Amino acid sequence: MFRNWRIGSVNGALLAAYFIPAWTLVAFNIMVAPVHGLYERPSVAVALFLSDHLQMAGMSTVRAAWLLALGRLTVVAFFAIYLALLCIPRIRKSGGSDEALGIALAIGSVISFASMVMASKVGEMAALQLHATELLLLLGAAIVVLIERPEAAPQAAQAQAPVSLSLEQAELLHNR
Repeated sequence: MFRNWRIGSVNGALLAAYFIPAWTLVAFNIMVAPVHGLYERPSVAVALFLSDHLQMAGMSTVRAAWLLALGRLTVVAFFAIYLALLCIPRIRKSGGSDEALGIALAIGSVISFASMVMASKVGEMAALQLHATELLLLLGAAIVVLIERPEAAPQAAQAQAPVSLSLEQAELLHNR
């Protein structure tokens, strides 16, 4: 059963198993109570950076919190699409699910990198470690997906090629 699974597919599935519940809970907490959810550990660096360095207050902070939640939910949605495509063996073997994984990795890396930079600016070390770890997970998976290529197509098309070479046939007498 597991003979046709690639390392990138397993790596992506493990990443999805982490990011889907973790980022869904964070985004849900932000959607329910934007300011309270923004000041929890996974997002506290963003909240402190917005309030200290950008001096946002009130509705601007709520809008930024909702934008962060939307970005996290977008990553979760692409990981879920990746897992759904991964369940189809034909798509998994040909690497058709790698596009959804690539989008999730790209958006997630941007969010984690920005959060990591904000955490370093405000001096929040626990958030810095969390975002750096998430960023390394995402970048490692991206490298594996880029290096590992999907399985090659069957060679049936090449077997028929010598049979259909009509230009090499002998010239007929009436064509002279």
